[in-house]
Amino acid sequence: MYQVIARKYRPQTFDEVVGQGHVKRTLRNALEQGRIAHGYIFSGPRGTGKTTLARILAMALNCEGGPTASPDPTSQVCQEIAAGSSLDVVEIDAASNRRIDDIRELRESVKFRPVRDPYKVFIIDEAHQITTDAFNALLKTLEEPPEWTVFVLCTTEPQAIPATIASRCQSFAFRAVDLPEVLEHLRGICRREGIEADEDALLAVALAGDGSIRDSLSTLDQAIAAFGQKLEAQGVRDLLGAIPSEVTQRILATIRDGDAAAMLSVADELFREGRHPQHFCGELARQFRNLMVMKLAGTATHLVVAGEAERKAAEEWLPQFSTEDLTRAVQVLLALYQDLQHATQQRFRLELGLLKLVYAARLQPLEKVLSGLASGAPQPAAPPRSAARSAPAAEPAPARTAARPTAPPPAAPPAAPTPAPGPAPTDAAQPAAKPSPPSLAQRLVEAIERAGEPASMLVDAIRACRLERQDSQVVFYGGDQWSTVLEMQKPLLEATLFSVLGAKVGVRLEGGQPSAAQVDQAVSSARTASSAAAGDSGDAAERRARSDPAFLEFQRRFEGRVSAVRDLKEEAS
Repeated sequence: MYQVIARKYRPQTFDEVVGQGHVKRTLRNALEQGRIAHGYIFSGPRGTGKTTLARILAMALNCEGGPTASPDPTSQVCQEIAAGSSLDVVEIDAASNRRIDDIRELRESVKFRPVRDPYKVFIIDEAHQITTDAFNALLKTLEEPPEWTVFVLCTTEPQAIPATIASRCQSFAFRAVDLPEVLEHLRGICRREGIEADEDALLAVALAGDGSIRDSLSTLDQAIAAFGQKLEAQGVRDLLGAIPSEVTQRILATIRDGDAAAMLSVADELFREGRHPQHFCGELARQFRNLMVMKLAGTATHLVVAGEAERKAAEEWLPQFSTEDLTRAVQVLLALYQDLQHATQQRFRLELGLLKLVYAARLQPLEKVLSGLASGAPQPAAPPRSAARSAPAAEPAPARTAARPTAPPPAAPPAAPTPAPGPAPTDAAQPAAKPSPPSLAQRLVEAIERAGEPASMLVDAIRACRLERQDSQVVFYGGDQWSTVLEMQKPLLEATLFSVLGAKVGVRLEGGQPSAAQVDQAVSSARTASSAAAGDSGDAAERRARSDPAFLEFQRRFEGRVSAVRDLKEEAS
């Protein structure tokens, strides 16, 4: 009858156990020094060798000429223990023997000496399943057992073991086996079985095990049953439900291009192929984690668990994403993975989570925005990546040829010198006109339009007014209508002037100042809430804040309002 690989190649000596060097070293030293405890707790992830080492410890205690740190697996005693037929080594499944009556029977059997061997070993698997009353019944026996008795409690949940039990035993924390050790073990078994396996195929099997030797061997058994004596990476990955590299490439492209429709198409294909949403999300989170680590630690880092093909593909995408983009994507995917665990509408949740990946790429770090405030450079909202690459340069707005009736005409430019009398030169003979530098008004308009501000009335007002810079202020000459608009948008004007001129300047309106009633009606709705929260507008701290260009730019960019102004220096004093 066929025997699965996990049982066929179960370790019979300390040397054959994969990993767990700290446990093997301590047990060997204890056997050599004769310092054998009466109770042990083996805890750790599933499939990492807890029960196997418990059996090997029983072999070492009862082997002929023992106790010994090097038991002979070919001896009769060791073969009986390995087969589970030894009368002096009792294995108990606590999941089905957890009641107090079962523990009472165990206490009675402890009183009797071993039939043949030096020690009577009780291996209790899944020990966390024992009830509290049953643990209490075992407490006195475990504290002072007969000299020939050794207890080994194996569990995946050490926190469920009562402290009164744990304090009477030596505890060993088993660890998940490192990937290189799992791969080496898989290679050795494939050589013994005559299996030809690609390195990437074995990597996929080891990753599916997630640090568990038993899970990895079970997956290898499944792959051999599916593909025979030759294992190829693509077939094994499809068998295990791993994300094809083409799907990963498409997802990265949609995030880079900001293409939400393409991302929905990817999600639709995943459901039509019958993929498990949560498993897919976990695999995608692992790949984005690898990208993030490679971005931080370099492409050759040992912290990334990936094959050569996956590493090369990741190297091509790294320049197109920042560390913040990748970190944000990992956070979104981890939240989505947890959400899918109990979600009823999994398709809807998965689509929403994938769309978050697309739109999260458009966010700007707060540090970048604040640095832009300090330098005075306008920071418009980040457009989709595809638009940033392919959109042509915007055409400058055509100059208006007709002024509004209510606006005064702009100042006439200085008259050009009168040409000397003579025949009019032909078009070919006329020299090329040297383009004049943009005026301050044009620079202001361009800065507002670049920032994407919904301020069309302000743009009209600037174009209809005449601007003149005088020392530390800029004077706007315009009619009553435009002065009202300019007064309403005065904070935005000051911030834009700061970004254009690189210096803090004031704004003064001339040529028909608005009346107090007009100004109150225009700006009261925008300043009532902030004035009520901030207190008296004549407060010195509030005046400084409202006149600071960086503060005004921050308020404009985040579309906020002032709720309170406090002087932290005065509070500290």
